[in-house]
Amino acid sequence: MNISLQDMALPPGNSSALQLTVSSPSEKSNMTIFETSNGSVIVSEMFLTTVPAQALSGFFVWSALLITCHQIYTHLRSYSVPNEQRYIIRILFIVPVYSFDSWLSLLFIGNDQYYVYFDSIRDCYEAFVIYNFLSLAFEYLGGESAIMTEIRGKPIESSCLYGTCCLGGMSYSIGFLRFCKQATLQFCVVKPIMAVLTIILQVFGKYHDGDFNVNGGYLYITIIYNISVSLALYALFLFFFATSDLLRPYEPVLKFLTIKSVIFLSFWQGMVLAILERCGVIPKALLIDGEEVGAGTVAAGWQNFIICIEMFFASISLRYAFTCTVYQEKNEVPESIPPMQSISSGLKETINPGDMVQDAIHNFSPAYQQYTQQSTQEVTQPSTNVKVATGTKSRKSDKIMLITSDDDF
Repeated sequence: MNISLQDMALPPGNSSALQLTVSSPSEKSNMTIFETSNGSVIVSEMFLTTVPAQALSGFFVWSALLITCHQIYTHLRSYSVPNEQRYIIRILFIVPVYSFDSWLSLLFIGNDQYYVYFDSIRDCYEAFVIYNFLSLAFEYLGGESAIMTEIRGKPIESSCLYGTCCLGGMSYSIGFLRFCKQATLQFCVVKPIMAVLTIILQVFGKYHDGDFNVNGGYLYITIIYNISVSLALYALFLFFFATSDLLRPYEPVLKFLTIKSVIFLSFWQGMVLAILERCGVIPKALLIDGEEVGAGTVAAGWQNFIICIEMFFASISLRYAFTCTVYQEKNEVPESIPPMQSISSGLKETINPGDMVQDAIHNFSPAYQQYTQQSTQEVTQPSTNVKVATGTKSRKSDKIMLITSDDDF
C-alpha cells in the first residue's frame, strides 16, 4: 500500500488537517486510521472490523437467540396464565432485541454511523422491559389492592442500601404504588423521545458518542437519560424493598438482578467506554474501512461487541429466572385448538401494547386518587413444605374498587 501521511502527526484536535494519498481506491476502502491522545496518526487494522471479531460475536448472538427463542416458544406453547406470561415473554425478548441489534451495529460500524439508529431501537425496548418487570411483580401479588392490603400503613424502614434513608417516619400508601408505576412509565415516554432527538441530531452532525462538548447533543441527552433511567430503577428498588417478603415465593432476586444487570450495567458500561475514548485510552478513529466516522464510534463498537457476548450469558440467566415449568404443569389449552393457532394467538396478545397505554392513562389520571383498577383474584396461600409456583392464581372477574388515598406517599 502506498500511503503518504503529511508529517505523520496532527496537532491535537485538528484531525481535519490529515492528508492522505493512496495508490488505488481499493486500498483506501480497507484503510483504518486512528488518532492517539498525543495527536499522532497511525494506520492499523481494527479488531472490531475483522472476520474473527464478527464471527465470534455472531456465534454468541445466534447461540443466545436459539436459547431465548426456544424459551419463548415454550411459554407460548404452554400459555396457561396469560396475565403473567405476557410480561415474561416481553422481558425475554430483550435478548433477541439487544443481541441482534448490537451485532448489526457492529457489522455496520463504519457505514455512516448506522449504529446510532440501531442502538436507538435497543434503548427504547429497555424502557419497555422495566415497565413489564414491575407489572409482572404486581401481577404476582394480585394487583394494587391486594398489595395495599398487605403493606398499607406499615412504616418505611430507613435503609441507605435501598435509598429509603430520607423516607424514615413515612408509611406505605396507595401513593407509593402510584409513584412506582409513574416512575417506570415516564421512562417509557422519555426514552423514545430521546431516541428520536438522537437521530435528528445525528442527521445534522450534532450527536457523537462520548462528545461532551456543550455545543453537541450527547451531553444533554446523556444527562436526561441518566436521570430518567435512574428514577425508573429506583422505583424498582423501592417496590422490591417494600414487597420482598411477599415476593419471596416467586424467587425475585435472580429475576431482579438479571434485568438490572442487562439494562443498568450496560448503560454505565457504554458511558465508561465513551469516557475512555474521550480521554485517549481508546484511540479515536478518523477512518474505518475508508469511511469517515465521528467521535465515540470505536467506544460504541466495543460496547456492541461486549453486549453480543453478554447476551449469551443473559439468555442462560433468564432461562432459569423465568422458567416455564410451572406453566407447563398448568397448561389448559383445549385439544381442539391447533398448536400453531394457540401460539400465534398468544404471541399476538403479547406484542399488543394496549395494556401499557391503559396503565399509563390510569396512573397519570387526575382521578387516580378516587379509584384503582384491579383484577379480583383468589390467591393460594403458600404451604410451609410446598414451594409456591407462579401462576397458581385463578382469575375471576374485573371490577373497580374504591380505595381512599388521603395518605399520599
